[in-house]
Amino acid sequence: MLAVLDKSVAKCPEALQSPSNAEFVHALKDGILAKHFSSTHPEAITINLALSGFISYSALNPNPLLPRLFGVVDDMFCLFKGHIENVAHLKLQYGLNKTANEVNIIIEAYRSLRDRGPYPVDQVIRDLHGKYAFFLFDSSSKVAFLASDVDGSVPFYWGSDSDGHLVVSDDVEIVKKGCGKSFAPFPKGCFFTSSGGLRSFEHPRNELKPVPRVDSSGEVCGATFKVDAETKKKDTNIPRVGSAADWSSNY
Repeated sequence: MLAVLDKSVAKCPEALQSPSNAEFVHALKDGILAKHFSSTHPEAITINLALSGFISYSALNPNPLLPRLFGVVDDMFCLFKGHIENVAHLKLQYGLNKTANEVNIIIEAYRSLRDRGPYPVDQVIRDLHGKYAFFLFDSSSKVAFLASDVDGSVPFYWGSDSDGHLVVSDDVEIVKKGCGKSFAPFPKGCFFTSSGGLRSFEHPRNELKPVPRVDSSGEVCGATFKVDAETKKKDTNIPRVGSAADWSSNY
């Protein structure tokens, strides 16, 4: 699976951009990365998100224990890999039918947050029990939402191309192709939103600090992010600012 979003929609953390990235790599320009993904995954489908970017999905998966899923509901696009153990409970919680799968759960969880649900984002994600990584894009509000489980059980990478666009994939070679050295594994136990940036759902009241990654040649290659036990956030709840406002523009 692959998603590339324009920097106007999802701004990458500056720490992901490696100073040793000498080559210019462009993930959106002329559809270069989408074409490369299609050449390595001939069965893949690609969805153009207009000026926001694109999503590519392949159902073929070498690991049947961590299946890939894709779904679209009301202009919300979701890529999911892995499995959720408490699916039955979450179906009841979100009022979903028996045929609903993990993608439907993620979309409904996001919809609840967007429409001013009663719980904070970190609690909603903590309620997902299992091995997973997901990417969601709401094209109506131009919001990205992605997360990885507490153990980082599913290979999941993110990075920045030379133009500052966000690249997300479960294939490290694809991310390298689009980002050069400006990439890293997505931090386990964390989530990212377009407006709120990167946060830990395990430690929602703590800041995250970047730690430079160094590759085998000794060059800086993106950054990992660690919980800063000394720095506390002022507030991690979604602001309640009016019936027409959604959490995504305030979190």
